[in-house]
Amino acid sequence: MPEPERRKASRFPLVLAAEIVELPRGTKFLARTSDVSRLGCYVDTLNPISQTSRVRLRLTHHQEVFEALGHVIYVSPGLGMGITFDTVTPVQQARLEHWLDAPEIEF
Repeated sequence: MPEPERRKASRFPLVLAAEIVELPRGTKFLARTSDVSRLGCYVDTLNPISQTSRVRLRLTHHQEVFEALGHVIYVSPGLGMGITFDTVTPVQQARLEHWLDAPEIEF
């Protein structure tokens, strides 16, 4: 029997450039998302950081940037990590909503 869906928000298959800074160490790395929701994203990376690590996340689409503070909620070793957004300003949330609500945008 399949496991019931636990996600609180729908995911969208968006490939975006991602810059992740592990806090408080300041270690920065570049990756990409494979899906994004209103509450978080999945980042493809061979070397995910540990679960519960706090991060500053910057997603880029063309010249638009979405920034948020969050933490790693789960890790898939050798594949990537799920990041939940903890702190998002209203302006940043509006930008994210625009990306998710505009299917005509090419990612």
